[in-house]
Amino acid sequence: MYVVDALTFGEAEETITKEMEPFATGEFEVKAISPAAYGEIFFSDSDTDDHWYKAKLSFIIIDEKTGKDKRSAVNFLVQAANFNAAVKNIEDSMDKTAIDYVIVNISETKIMDVFEHNAPVKKEEKNDKPEFEG
Repeated sequence: MYVVDALTFGEAEETITKEMEPFATGEFEVKAISPAAYGEIFFSDSDTDDHWYKAKLSFIIIDEKTGKDKRSAVNFLVQAANFNAAVKNIEDSMDKTAIDYVIVNISETKIMDVFEHNAPVKKEEKNDKPEFEG
């Protein structure tokens, strides 16, 4: 199973076909595409982080009217070598924010790889000028 960060199903199919082409012998067919609800993907720069974990985080927000805690759950995809590394990668990423959270669940997935969305780069034209100069 693969995850493709894409804006449309067509873009997802095109990306996965292009990425798998060098490894496929014969005909390559995309059997199914379905949306996945990940709030964010935490990539790792380490070559040893070769597993993907689904992490459910609960964000704690104080309701200004009642003063009570409200929780909002979000799923994240985390690249890590093992369970403990997944926790560390989450903590490293979340420590950069001021949001209170609790890790509710972490489970290893069958995902083999994740392909990031690559927005097309706009070519600069010879006479390209800013819309506003001040």
